[in-house]
Amino acid sequence: MPGNIFFVGPMGAGKTTIGRQLARSLGRSFYDSDKEIEARTGADIPLIFELEGEAGFRSREKAMIEELTRQPGIVLATGGGAVLDPDNRKHLSGRGFVIYLSAPIEQLFQRTSRDSRRPLLQTDNPRQKLEEILAMRDPLYREIADLVLVTDNKPVRNVVNSLLKQLKELDI
Repeated sequence: MPGNIFFVGPMGAGKTTIGRQLARSLGRSFYDSDKEIEARTGADIPLIFELEGEAGFRSREKAMIEELTRQPGIVLATGGGAVLDPDNRKHLSGRGFVIYLSAPIEQLFQRTSRDSRRPLLQTDNPRQKLEEILAMRDPLYREIADLVLVTDNKPVRNVVNSLLKQLKELDI
């Protein structure tokens, strides 16, 4: 869809925060696929994982991505694992401009380590789990990305201003 901007990347990279600010700056609607799933089901992500497992959540996520990517002129922050599904990758890359927000593993760990709402990190070694997740997903993020942006502890305003400039230059 013309004008759509989709954020992909690992948990803790800033997709929702930066996406929301970018949408505000562009005067566009902002969606977070995880928040939309929670709003529709009335259950939070950890509960969905508990009741339906990761497969059940991924099924809901796939339907949500399919629906949201059909909307015109939106900014969408996807869940970190959305790229695992080939149809999601197809919809994201085919229906908008995809920005891969990346950050060093240490920052991702600091931003997510005390967040109990991240079911995949509820393990004895969340840092190792993050490294494993990133090793698997990084090639998929890069496969569909039109732009790779390393946030690296930059202030949100600076990242958004940089993005606005780049999007203007690319006529997005």
